[in-house]
Amino acid sequence: MAALSVRELSLRFGGVDALAQVSLEVPDRSLFAVIGPNGAGKTSFFNCLTGYYRPTGGSVLFDGRDITRLGAADVAALGIRRTFQNVRVFPKLSARENVLAGAHLRASASVLGTLFGTPAHRRGERELAEEADRWLDFVGLADKAAVLAGDLPYGVRKRLEVARALIAHPAMLLLDEPAAGVSSVEREELASVIRRTAADGVTVVMIEHDVELVMQLAAGVAVLDRGRLLVQGSPEAVRADPRVVEAYLGRRQR
Repeated sequence: MAALSVRELSLRFGGVDALAQVSLEVPDRSLFAVIGPNGAGKTSFFNCLTGYYRPTGGSVLFDGRDITRLGAADVAALGIRRTFQNVRVFPKLSARENVLAGAHLRASASVLGTLFGTPAHRRGERELAEEADRWLDFVGLADKAAVLAGDLPYGVRKRLEVARALIAHPAMLLLDEPAAGVSSVEREELASVIRRTAADGVTVVMIEHDVELVMQLAAGVAVLDRGRLLVQGSPEAVRADPRVVEAYLGRRQR
């Protein structure tokens, strides 16, 4: 069963095709990767999936529901969360507060409860704070809960973003260049978090330039090149495909 079905997705900016009739399927509860050279259309693809861009053609189905014309907030409410290539944390808030910000769609506190601090409101806040700490522990940041996000190293903030996404209990998590700019140690820590997230039943789709990391993690891979789907298949098949070698190296394998 496909968690995500993309059918002839197209996106045009002026006379430029950022995406041209891209069709692919992501199996439910899988770890899937989208790769391609710079300018291949990978981030545009994510932006169309998550409602940041409105496609000029085609459709996106999530769990059988057409989400092509939904805005970002509506897509998030359906259970799709994402991280960004450029880390987006609240630097003046603690790590715990950053994670709690990801739970805003789950908050059910009434106006009166907020104003008067009812027992139910206080209990809900306490339970969410405890859950935020559990997600920090999940990504290996249990000891950073009170640290300001702006004081955390870049690679640690990458994992903080994942924790903030996971507290929303997403059905699908989209990771945009999760390993970009991180050290080799941070890369392995992040890979462990991604594996465990997929093992917990979350469908994970990642854009990544680190092809070795993709081959290590993903069960399925799609390759974009100049806005078009070049090939989709297993990591082994994709790695061996001469079209992929040509797209990355500018020549065919000899």
